[in-house]
Amino acid sequence: MSETVIDAEKLRAIQAPLKAKYREDQSAAVLTLRAKGAIDEAKIACKVETGRAIAEAGLHPLTGGSGAELCSGDMLLEALVACAGVTLKAVATALNIPLRAGHVIAEGDLDFRGTLGVDKEAPVGFQSIRLIFKLDTDAGDEQIAQLIKLTERYCVVFQTLRNPATSSVRVERA
Repeated sequence: MSETVIDAEKLRAIQAPLKAKYREDQSAAVLTLRAKGAIDEAKIACKVETGRAIAEAGLHPLTGGSGAELCSGDMLLEALVACAGVTLKAVATALNIPLRAGHVIAEGDLDFRGTLGVDKEAPVGFQSIRLIFKLDTDAGDEQIAQLIKLTERYCVVFQTLRNPATSSVRVERA
């Protein structure tokens, strides 16, 4: 399968009709994404359908897991890296900022005392998340600042973490 190189002109050509459609009909821009998983019958794990394969998530070793399954905390950071990386590349393309190479790193700090109920005052979940971009580019400081500003602004996962969505839980009996 050959890859098509997309430059700023091609990206604008691809996105222009979509933007026009969404300006005309706001509801056309709204989509409900869905993730689905099945609880493993034998072990403490959940098999998540990724669209490409099944990803088996389990307990992190610091909560008693074997480490053989994926940790959902790692998966959250991986989703952030994927979204930020794609967004950065799209913004760089749109702004004609050449990147020879780039790496995206997400780090998050957890206190497993909260997750395991060891300390009711210890929070459950990430207390801080850091997103790091390592870029090989000749772009100037102003261009890089604009690139990062727009990447932060348009990265869906980053914005969802920064400004949490309304969340709810519902149970349906099988």
